[in-house]
Amino acid sequence: MKPMEIEQRSFAIITELLGDRVLAPENELVIKRVIHTTADFDYADNLTFSEHAVQKGIAALKGGCDIVTDTQMAKAGINKSILASLGGEVHCFMSDPDVAQEARSRGVTRAFVSMEKAAALEKPCIFAIGNAPTALFSLEALMEAGKLHPALIIGVPVGFVNVVESKERIIEAAAAPYIVSRGRKGGSNVAAAICNAMLYQICLLYTSPSPR
Repeated sequence: MKPMEIEQRSFAIITELLGDRVLAPENELVIKRVIHTTADFDYADNLTFSEHAVQKGIAALKGGCDIVTDTQMAKAGINKSILASLGGEVHCFMSDPDVAQEARSRGVTRAFVSMEKAAALEKPCIFAIGNAPTALFSLEALMEAGKLHPALIIGVPVGFVNVVESKERIIEAAAAPYIVSRGRKGGSNVAAAICNAMLYQICLLYTSPSPR
């Protein structure tokens, strides 16, 4: 089978296994792409969306926004060709020497400082956080201070320490549109999958034949 045929069959299997489960139409393709990426059907339950979060994310991407990630892995997994065609690019400041030096001097994580650096970007940004809960804490602090207004927060860090709490804080604050995986599950691959699900919807919209 060709790669596209494999993917199409995979999505058909996902739909079959979901059975009678009804997903919100505007969130369906995001949920199914995350399940496709992880083979984990728990995401049908733990992915939480603020009102029209996917639509707002797609609108931001179509407007040429950038994406900020907390790992090079998430950055690598995002379809940069489609993003570039829309006028956007992906940033990850985690490996920047100035971020590392600032984090050491203040006794905080590089993820925390990298979000502060991202706040200085002039363009609107989607923040795709798949690893570091401290990145979500940093985003929360920046929003509370009025220094940052994310187009969308994808909060899907994975792990055990402060992971659940950081996600719940983003939901409770409701200071920006969000897509959050409640609980301990998530990861850089999930963050990239959510970004790609929105990018692919834009691509399909542009390549679909016009109605006659």
